[in-house]
Amino acid sequence: MAQIKTLGMYEVFTRGGECTRSTHYCAGCGHGIVHKLITEALAELGMQDETIILNPVGCSVFGYYYWDVGNISAAHGRSPSAATGLARTLKNKSIICYQGDGDLGAIGLNSTIQAASRGERMAVLFINNANYGMTGGQMAPTTLGGMRTLTSPFGRDPLTDGYPLHVCEVMNQLTAPVYIERVSVADTTRIMKAKQAIRKALRMQRDNIGYAFVEIITPCPTGIKATALETARFCMEEMEAEFPLGCFRDNSALPQPEPQPKTAVSVQELFERPEHDYEIIAPRVDPDFKERRMKFSGYGGQGVLSLGLWLSEAARIDRRFTTWYPSYGPEQRGGAASCAVVISGSAVGSPDADRPDLLVAMNQMAYERFIGNVLPGGVAFVDETAPLKVSPPPGVKVVTVPAIRMAVDFGVAQAANTIMLAAISLHGALNLSRESILCAVGASFKRKPELAQKNKELFVKAEAWIKAQA
Repeated sequence: MAQIKTLGMYEVFTRGGECTRSTHYCAGCGHGIVHKLITEALAELGMQDETIILNPVGCSVFGYYYWDVGNISAAHGRSPSAATGLARTLKNKSIICYQGDGDLGAIGLNSTIQAASRGERMAVLFINNANYGMTGGQMAPTTLGGMRTLTSPFGRDPLTDGYPLHVCEVMNQLTAPVYIERVSVADTTRIMKAKQAIRKALRMQRDNIGYAFVEIITPCPTGIKATALETARFCMEEMEAEFPLGCFRDNSALPQPEPQPKTAVSVQELFERPEHDYEIIAPRVDPDFKERRMKFSGYGGQGVLSLGLWLSEAARIDRRFTTWYPSYGPEQRGGAASCAVVISGSAVGSPDADRPDLLVAMNQMAYERFIGNVLPGGVAFVDETAPLKVSPPPGVKVVTVPAIRMAVDFGVAQAANTIMLAAISLHGALNLSRESILCAVGASFKRKPELAQKNKELFVKAEAWIKAQA
């Protein structure tokens, strides 16, 4: 008998190094049925070349051998996070998350809820077979009360194990999702209804309508330890009693909210706005602006995190692309603290700065820890209290700044970071406007206007002192 090709799947599956038309799924498993429904819908809708499916750890981990579309394998439970990045950067692609109940309902539940709450542009297809099928049939978040699994041999006890998680009902409490439905593939009639739901969720992605969530109850004979017919009956009689089928929400025909346009403001207006009301400035692409990676380091309490944040904020005001990435220990004061800042004329690929162009070290430990990583042609600003026992790499300039001493002399011992900021600004390596730097300092002290003014005055004094020493 000739084998029948399923529309939307590869001609042959090369899993295991050989060409085959057999999948790795157990006999009677519902994954193969759902795969067929998805790929047929994609092919019929003309979406194959414009679709990316994300599948994480689970029984579907080899799905990319079967469906003939773009594919990314995500970390366990993190498909919605990866899908968010894809949906926001690849506006012309349709994004699908294919996740099991252990992946989505356990380790990935928060990622799923947050993506749904934001209304990210994706379709989530949630496979609910009531157990951890891939690893031998352990209890899952959706395991029924009294159901026996490897980790609940006497049956799931709600008093100790909790109740089954009703994911569609949880999702229905959120505002942003456009479409939420629960279907089943336990028999032919249910499969036809499941195909309609999957097709609608995928069409919504093609038409850029919004977040869609389809839960699919599927048989798992191996996990249930029953025959295929017994497992199908279990789905219809037991699982559907716990997880009723139906459409919880369908707003796909309603007009969806459009993002509001952002308007530019002047730096002065920016400074006068209330706290947290200045985040509407969008960066602009500038191919001539060379990316700068910076590391700010010292003890907790020396203001190194604030120093990095000021420069990142100043860059944002100047409409540069920028990131600020802090790192610190549990100590409130005295422990090692550092942050990485990246400023660029285009989108930042990574927020880290393992190889910085610019280093600020407020003490000896910070200097010796990071100086060896500074790139040739870079510069290190080091407080004078740090003995330079370690030589910098060839081509790296070291600038000693009496930041701590000057802050004490000016009567504000905690403001050594402001003194260091003035030194960096005068060096000219940042290519940021002085006005934006002062605006960023002032914005950080919105609740304490007297400190904002004091730090600005210190900045000006430090500038004058440094210029006099030049």
